[in-house]
Amino acid sequence: MKSYRDLDVYKESKQLAIQVHKLSLSLPKFELYEEGSQVRRSSKAVTALIVEGYGRRRYKADFIRFLVYAQSECDETIVHPDFLFETESFKDAEIYGRLKSNYDSLSKRINKFIQWVEDNLNDFGKNETGNP
Repeated sequence: MKSYRDLDVYKESKQLAIQVHKLSLSLPKFELYEEGSQVRRSSKAVTALIVEGYGRRRYKADFIRFLVYAQSECDETIVHPDFLFETESFKDAEIYGRLKSNYDSLSKRINKFIQWVEDNLNDFGKNETGNP
């Protein structure tokens, strides 16, 4: 890992946040500033927290803490499309299903990455081979 940009969870979360942002702009006007704003913020927070955690990777516990925050934001992001779909503010069942599935998958991938960091990343900024 030379950069957070090399992380698959970063790439996937950023791509999904861009999708969410674009989709949210097609919501009814009354949802743009309530649920639309919230889903945009939570989806972008997933990516931002991955980046912030990576920046603190020298301290394993901080890295893990921010990845846990990223996973919880990911899980929060899942609930907003649920609200929008169930209240019929967003009616495209196919896009809703795909978005929900993608965020469920991302949450699992972040969890696996947390486990990998716990098991493989040494403290004090050493990488998985033990070299600084």
